Amino acid sequence: MPRTGELLAVDRQFETPEECGAVMTAPAAAPRVSLSRLVVTDFRSYARAELHLDGRPVVLTGENGAGKTNLLEAVSLLSPGRGIRGVPYAEIARDVGAGGWAVAATLETEDGAVRVGTGIEPGAETSRSRQVRVDGEQAGPSALAELVSMVWLTPAMDRLFVEGASERRRFLDRLVMGFDPAHGTRAGAYERALRERNRLLADEVFDDAWLSGLEGQMAEHGVAIAAARAETLARLRGALDAAQEGPFPRAIVAIEGTLEEAVGNEAAVDVEDAFRARLKEMRGRDAGAGRALDGPHRSDLLVRHAAKDREARLCSTGEQKALLIGMVLANARLLAARGRPPLLLLDEIAAHLDEERRAALFDEIVGLNLQAFMTGTDPSLFQSLGGRAQSLAVTAGEITQVG
Repeated sequence: MPRTGELLAVDRQFETPEECGAVMTAPAAAPRVSLSRLVVTDFRSYARAELHLDGRPVVLTGENGAGKTNLLEAVSLLSPGRGIRGVPYAEIARDVGAGGWAVAATLETEDGAVRVGTGIEPGAETSRSRQVRVDGEQAGPSALAELVSMVWLTPAMDRLFVEGASERRRFLDRLVMGFDPAHGTRAGAYERALRERNRLLADEVFDDAWLSGLEGQMAEHGVAIAAARAETLARLRGALDAAQEGPFPRAIVAIEGTLEEAVGNEAAVDVEDAFRARLKEMRGRDAGAGRALDGPHRSDLLVRHAAKDREARLCSTGEQKALLIGMVLANARLLAARGRPPLLLLDEIAAHLDEERRAALFDEIVGLNLQAFMTGTDPSLFQSLGGRAQSLAVTAGEITQVG
């Protein structure tokens, strides 16, 4: 059994695709950001799997349970956070493995190739953190956000508009990180201060100096989070308004949140001072509630179907998915125009789209020169892509190239 530390040593000389016997067909113009190699070890259903990619969109087809989504999850872990499934890191390890897992990849950028690795060692004491290496040097997960932006859509997100606000906030914050890589770091710092304040209040520890220090951190990071969200939504609204009418309906987007509304009308320092004072004033109330009732952790993303002037949560399932795809594509256009084209991870994306919308989605991805990873059980759903995509068949953890 290879040691995870060896698998994370991504500064070693990788084999070339030719040496591995991979079939490579270069696209007309390579995307500005793409994965050219992905290796997973002791990851979910895979003892080891290796993909060599040529920059085209990647289509992974196979039966349910074959391991397609596991590969998307591996790619998603090349960004900060817990990936598309959001589970503790220890749960990702292969059931019959040693308890660790590793993902290694080569990221092609305009500045050259970057080798990235992440994973946990067997027997790791905590599942809350993972190792990250960039070109062989130890780094934190936040370093990943500087390298590549990533957005995903999964079947679990089909109910994004009808369930609680927390998933909508996570979706919005991932869009924000494409424009502001430090956003995730600030969000993490805010959450840590929030949890510590909640703990103190629950334990009835009303130490003013201690609480004031935490509330100062919450105010500083919270206002920065709110400002970044508001700025991203302003950009997204502009991109959505500028888009031509097509198969994906235009969404009207806004954010409901005290801080997000305030940063649009007041100086940030004044908003920060007011939030800090409100937190201090509401210690008793928050202690009774068992949580902080004000702050960016309570904000919500609001979406309406523009043509029907209807809240997204009241639209049909198909309309909701089309609205979501339209938002993701608008965001991708913005990032591409700013020189930070995202990787798109689209799990079972074609299953509930009609032929017109499937073709429009594929044309948009190819036209933006993005590398997207798409999964599906039926290869015929991706037929309109033809040779514009690199097609891989996944069968019980075995991966073969078919186009």
